[in-house]
Amino acid sequence: MQVIETAPIQLDPAFSNVWDELQYRGSVHVSTDAEALEAALAGDPITYYCGFDPTAPSLHLGNLAQLIIMRRLQLAGHRPLALVGGSTGLIGDPKPTAERQLNERETVAEWVTYLGDQMLRFLSDEGDNAVRLVNNLDWTAPMSTVDFLREIGKHFRVGTMLRKDAVASRMESDEGISYAEFSYQVLQGLDFRELFLRYGCTMQLGGSDQWGNLTAGTELIRKAEGVHAHALGTPLITDADGKKFGKSEGNAVWLDANLTTPYAMYQFWLNQDDAIVVQLLKSFTFLPSGRIDELARATTDAPFRREAQKELAIQATSFIHGVEATQQAIDASQALFGSGDLTALDASTLAAAVASLDKHATATPDAPVLQLLQETGLVDTLSDARRAIAQGGVSVNNERIDDASATLEGRLLHGRFAVLRRGKKTLAGIDAGG
Repeated sequence: MQVIETAPIQLDPAFSNVWDELQYRGSVHVSTDAEALEAALAGDPITYYCGFDPTAPSLHLGNLAQLIIMRRLQLAGHRPLALVGGSTGLIGDPKPTAERQLNERETVAEWVTYLGDQMLRFLSDEGDNAVRLVNNLDWTAPMSTVDFLREIGKHFRVGTMLRKDAVASRMESDEGISYAEFSYQVLQGLDFRELFLRYGCTMQLGGSDQWGNLTAGTELIRKAEGVHAHALGTPLITDADGKKFGKSEGNAVWLDANLTTPYAMYQFWLNQDDAIVVQLLKSFTFLPSGRIDELARATTDAPFRREAQKELAIQATSFIHGVEATQQAIDASQALFGSGDLTALDASTLAAAVASLDKHATATPDAPVLQLLQETGLVDTLSDARRAIAQGGVSVNNERIDDASATLEGRLLHGRFAVLRRGKKTLAGIDAGG
């Protein structure tokens, strides 16, 4: 059995300060005054925040990229505020293409709790710089419309707001943009100012596609309080085709194990393209730069070994779901494609492994193996199925089938699942759960 070794969650000692490490890891796409920000991060601890809107019942990998940067800053001694958008989640920031669907207040409130719990999994709640969870509904709900316009709205210029990328693209679309979504940047600016006043927060980080919203906050603090605050825009995390990882793009990988299982998470990292795997190692792991550079060379010299992808899958999945769940995912992978024991897998891991296979079928517990070989596409005809069985090339749950009249009865794992195999590498998943 493969033994998992995870990198300690710490800053890389190869760098003298956290800014240099963020630069190495490609975490800085754009920022306000870079020299001033670097000096601030090298000095006494500052308070910083990142916000996450509850527009779904779970965070995803795009959010995790921000949380890992927050953790690196926390390791450097700085104080994180993890903001969940109980109010902004009721509106949603403008998408480039269309208006967001508004969720019910009760749903958003429920998701606020889910996201808050998730954020606390990735940020330390111990020590002098323990994470503080905040909800922007706490200060927006008591504020009247008149107070909002007088105290906050007066500092914003419509011309500047119209030039924000997301707003500009929507203004040019057939649908246009509602006043609610147009006002989102004002609400996010209000958040930064409120956190500045309450906790002395002087830096906000977020994805580079949120740059207009980030600078709305720095400008509000400058105009209303006479203080220069910082904003850090991080690169968007994209796949090998340049498509953004995220819910709005339809390719979200969720941090909730019920939405994306640990097995599916492990396989996701394992299947990443050579062209982006090194950057993913930098963004999503705490591996030191020396080890990442070794894996980069291995990707160039012996790409067929996929050493970088294997290390990425172990490190990232362990950080998200823990070592035990990652070990189960590895065991499942080995049981499917190697010499591992399928019977040793728990029901949830086996279900995820079966669901991950390209070929599937549902069946009754007494379904004929011969028929399932054809239904799943492992063979073209029943004659081909009989021939494959006669040649000893068919197994169910890694047990060879010798009888062409065999059924699934007595062979299902956890009373429900079967892995049907033809030859060594051609597999299909069977779910007899009804």
